[in-house]
Amino acid sequence: VQLVESGGDLVQPGGSLRLSCDCRGFTFSRFGVSWYRQAPGKERELVATIISSGSRSTYADSVKGRFTISRDNAKNMAYLQMNSLKPEDTAVYLCNAHNSLYDYWGRGTQVTVSS
Repeated sequence: VQLVESGGDLVQPGGSLRLSCDCRGFTFSRFGVSWYRQAPGKERELVATIISSGSRSTYADSVKGRFTISRDNAKNMAYLQMNSLKPEDTAVYLCNAHNSLYDYWGRGTQVTVSS
């Protein structure tokens, strides 16, 4: 099983990034996917979740209206589109795939929002 995040970068406040999560070694279409983030000295925070079919998603209040989670089950990929980025969005962003039996994690990608 592998989850590999990419797309993290240094971006100015107000900018945008699109994170990707390449998922391999399991039946991706049967798993929900979440993006978490962890900033230095802070607890890991759930950012967004999308169900296996992709028909429903939920967001943390802190990112609602700015971030969009999506998935492509044909490509075994998940995405997090991040717009109107703020310095407080700076963190390592981690991809998580889960169902009632299994919980898989990637190693994360760094997002830094700074002028």
